[in-house]
Amino acid sequence: MSAEPPRRPTASPVPPAVQATVRALVDVSPVLSELGERFAAAGFEVHLVGGSVRDALLAAGSAAPLPPGDLDVTTDARPEEILRLLRGWASSTWNTGIQFGTVGAEVRGTRLEITTFRADRYDRESRNPEVAWGDSLVDDLARRDFTVNAMAVSLGPDRTVTDPFGGLGDLLAKRLRTPGAAVDSFADDPLRMLRAVRFVAQLGVTPDPEVVEAMTSLAPEIGRITAERVQHELSRTLLNDSPRAALDLFVSTGLADVVLPELSALRMEIDEHHQHKDVYAHSLTVLEQAIALERADPDGGSPDLVLRLAALLHDIGKPATRRHEPRGRVSFHHHEVVGAKLVRKRLTALKYPKDVVEAVSRLTFLHLRFHGYGRGEWTDSAVRRYVTDAGDLLPRLHKLVRSDCTTRNRKRAAALAATYDSLEQRVAELAAAEDLARIRPDLDGNRIMELLGIGPGPEVGEAWRFLKELRLERGPLDPREAEAELLRWWAGRDDGPTDG
Repeated sequence: MSAEPPRRPTASPVPPAVQATVRALVDVSPVLSELGERFAAAGFEVHLVGGSVRDALLAAGSAAPLPPGDLDVTTDARPEEILRLLRGWASSTWNTGIQFGTVGAEVRGTRLEITTFRADRYDRESRNPEVAWGDSLVDDLARRDFTVNAMAVSLGPDRTVTDPFGGLGDLLAKRLRTPGAAVDSFADDPLRMLRAVRFVAQLGVTPDPEVVEAMTSLAPEIGRITAERVQHELSRTLLNDSPRAALDLFVSTGLADVVLPELSALRMEIDEHHQHKDVYAHSLTVLEQAIALERADPDGGSPDLVLRLAALLHDIGKPATRRHEPRGRVSFHHHEVVGAKLVRKRLTALKYPKDVVEAVSRLTFLHLRFHGYGRGEWTDSAVRRYVTDAGDLLPRLHKLVRSDCTTRNRKRAAALAATYDSLEQRVAELAAAEDLARIRPDLDGNRIMELLGIGPGPEVGEAWRFLKELRLERGPLDPREAEAELLRWWAGRDDGPTDG
């Protein structure tokens, strides 16, 4: 790849109508107006920058307020001067990022991050820059990750919009570019490649060929980034409304090979003799369908990261379990078991919280269970076990199983949907009759010890598990019947506790 910087189109002037709209959007926030007045009175420049400006420009013409969240501000004032100007006005300040020129502040509920103009250089062995203060707004904007984030609005009296790299044009054209050479930008900070993936989902933009080329050549550099930061960007990508194109970019550039190789592995070769469904495309479709069900759920709230991870990863056990069978068939026996283990290992490595890891792994393990339901042959005992094994994941399991149907055969799809409707109806009926969400043995630990004449210990747990299995098999029992069954089991059991 040539090291010569690419030629950039000259930035077009920001249209007056857009200038006026953005000024109005900024003026909605009295805090920003007051901040501008304080800094201007002291002889300093101060500008709103980053995603807030981008989102304000996207909202231009809608009269919408600035999106909620922290507001990023840049200034030619040094950190100690920033702190002095905030004193007596901000309700609180913090300086955890002051070594990088950033002072945090909260003013009447609005959080600000105010950073001195920067002219940093990177050592390209870590993400830590060699911090250097700058004197120019344009030079500061040139450090930004993408042109759509390299725009600024002055908080001084004129409210000038500064767009030296054509970010507004790129935003309107749905194009993703870097202010300088993409290869230099990503070499400086490889996390920007994952941010590119996220912006494809978040903004609906298409990366320039130069950006894609740089991502592809530098994908191994993502290994320099901490697992926590990688996980944060991956999650933010998945939580957007339409992440499919972003995930395709993630895989095609090789980033997934480093971050989530199990996803890339789903692109299994299909030969003319042993054909099976494209598992990679199927997984992306399952994710799309899960998002649609999530939105349609009247009880749904925020985007569900657990469901979306499970939809994307539910089949990652297939590459390891693929077997070629007679007559051109292909099997993936026990891929749900292998997949659950792979999910647990990968999400743990990405530093996901333990409850997320366990939930996604459990959903992966359970996603095939429904296919044993057939035409409703399950006994009440089998339905109880389905509900009990899913526990509080049952609503998500319902969505995952329904999303897993991606057949184009309308008759087959309708039959599967009707069968699952039948299962959900049976779950509802049993739940109404037996409180399935709280299935417990018909006798508690104290009564077990009293009947068997034993004290606390592993034998009580063994007896409790026997009664739980009995409850799942036969439903609620009269206490006398449960006591008789327990005594019969106790009299006939082998000596010594079992593993249960």
